[in-house]
Amino acid sequence: MESTLTRRGLNGNQLKLIAITAMTIDHLAWTLWPGYSHNPAAIACHIMGRLTAPIMWFFIVEGYHYTHDVKKYTLRLFILALVSHFAYNFCFGISFVPLKDSVFNQTSVAWSLAWGLVMLRVANHPGYSQLKKTLLVVLICLVSFPSDWSCIASLCVLAFGTNRGDLKAQGRWMLFFVALYAVVYFFALDRLYGILQLAVALSLPLLARYNGQRGKNARVNNFLKWFFYLYYPLHLTVLGAIRYFG
Repeated sequence: MESTLTRRGLNGNQLKLIAITAMTIDHLAWTLWPGYSHNPAAIACHIMGRLTAPIMWFFIVEGYHYTHDVKKYTLRLFILALVSHFAYNFCFGISFVPLKDSVFNQTSVAWSLAWGLVMLRVANHPGYSQLKKTLLVVLICLVSFPSDWSCIASLCVLAFGTNRGDLKAQGRWMLFFVALYAVVYFFALDRLYGILQLAVALSLPLLARYNGQRGKNARVNNFLKWFFYLYYPLHLTVLGAIRYFG
């Protein structure tokens, strides 16, 4: 009975489709209402967009667990980060030259996701001492800091990975790290948008319904695997064109 109920939940493809839909709505809102708009429609879109990052963090960990070649998986994420850097910066009118204007939001979340995977590999490395692991985690935080979601995304990937199978623990650590992010937003950028970050909690009921399956059709699974990689930079490029030519 338990396995039957589990299969009735949401598979990985369905959760990822929810994530990219929420992400598109969120990024479209940034395009239509630039800056920290307090327009109710913009706020609603941004709240919906908070579903995306936790689902991404969750499935970076699932990918790490199931991949047959973690090195190739890591390389794919860094290639995505490189391509997405130009798409993200074009979309939001940020200089392509890293750190030219600021240390905040200078590249896409794909950069911090890729480093989050590296962070998880470091934490699970049997040959590293605890001191070496700690120093490498701190270094990765510094390297991933200028990206969207900053080093918080990398730390959440680590937290999801080291607590895989325990959604309550994953949720507690996620909310702890995102709360730190929210405090920075609250005092340095915009108070409402600081509070808004905590809407990541809305993702937990969806993740609780994950049935542990990728999808039912192998051919569809393979198509969606590459679709999810390509969609991120492509949708940013389209939104950037709307902003630039609109």
